[in-house]
Amino acid sequence: MNKAQLVEVVQKTLGKETSKAEAERAIGAVIDGIKAGLKKSKNVQLIGFGTFKVVNRKARTGVNPKTGQKIKIKASKSVKFGAGKDLKSKL
Repeated sequence: MNKAQLVEVVQKTLGKETSKAEAERAIGAVIDGIKAGLKKSKNVQLIGFGTFKVVNRKARTGVNPKTGQKIKIKASKSVKFGAGKDLKSKL
């Protein structure tokens, strides 16, 4: 499912009085809220859905698959998602 399909599902769920533009703004607001929460507290927990966490990845050595040459990969930050109990049970 891509963002456009998600907008359609949200619009149908909210009813005919909701436009696609309003549904898209709602999804954008949720995504922006998650980004702001991760930036501020590094942890966003949505009960019943899951938890987004900022994790630090250590510097490491990788291999270029084309040449086989070893390369250094810098340390970085990434986002990890852990599914909640309710979400896992629906799968």
